[in-house]
Amino acid sequence: MNGITLTLRVLHHGEKHLAGRLTSVAERHRTEHEVHYVALDLAGWSRAHVQRLAATADHYGLDLGTSSATPVPHLLSTLTGKASEAVAHRPEPGLLLLRDLRELHLAAAENSLHWEMLAQAAQATKDDGLLDLASACHPETLRQMRWTNTMIKNLAPQILTSL
Repeated sequence: MNGITLTLRVLHHGEKHLAGRLTSVAERHRTEHEVHYVALDLAGWSRAHVQRLAATADHYGLDLGTSSATPVPHLLSTLTGKASEAVAHRPEPGLLLLRDLRELHLAAAENSLHWEMLAQAAQATKDDGLLDLASACHPETLRQMRWTNTMIKNLAPQILTSL
């Protein structure tokens, strides 16, 4: 295994992880409509990255598969939604949301660094396919980071001062 295949493997895992976390956060905070719907959209980006990484890895003899994050079963989704509604007006959900946003931001930042490393390796080896992949996916990962950062900036003052 060389450095490029190692980075592809780590990035594939990171994007799967981020897609799953975004989906979980969307379900946990379904009463926060902006969080719920945007997180689901952003999870879709990461799932697309997972598929593109798996396809690219095939060219390097690396089998990453094409499966994305495991979908949440309907019963679990319903229970999570009811629990979310039940505690929506207590201060603890705000702290949980801040924690979730922080974790999402850190996961996206880690993926961003791996996309940058992959782009640099692609430039060094003159691998246009790899560079095209990084150039297409990395901006979306940066957008995921900007969204979490903006949400933290907007919500932290209100949540932290209301405790």
